[in-house]
Amino acid sequence: MSEASALSIRPARPGDADVILDLIRALAVYEKMEDQVVATPERLQATLFGDRPQAHCLLAEVGGEAVGLAIYFYSYSTFLARKGLHLEDLYVKEAFRGRGYGEAILRFLAGIALKASCGRFEWTVLDWNEPAICFYKKMGADILDEWRICRVAGPALKTLARGGIE
Repeated sequence: MSEASALSIRPARPGDADVILDLIRALAVYEKMEDQVVATPERLQATLFGDRPQAHCLLAEVGGEAVGLAIYFYSYSTFLARKGLHLEDLYVKEAFRGRGYGEAILRFLAGIALKASCGRFEWTVLDWNEPAICFYKKMGADILDEWRICRVAGPALKTLARGGIE
């Protein structure tokens, strides 16, 4: 039995909020962004499993242990006039990397995208994360260097909403 065949991937359930948060914190440590995690089990419960879920979460498990996750949502392409699947985060615990689990999760998500008639499957990667960039290229992804993420958050978001630029 191959390492990847020991893996199971399933949609997260409401009782998984603590496990999801643990994996999010581990991802944040890897990305050197742990100071930015303000998620709580309650907020995850509301946004992933509430009346109007804002995103979806998959858990990757080996022997009942959560070893990875993928959080995704549906976007929209004006040029395609179709929805797309946007992978917000993919994470596999360090001890479980190199076993084909990340590939299995991406393939699972690609299947979801096809089943949902998505025209695209997209995600972002930090420019310093060479192992991830190489992995994504190996999986057939195009790295779009000409596109930049624009973000307005925190106080700047409030300023923009008020119509002023400070």
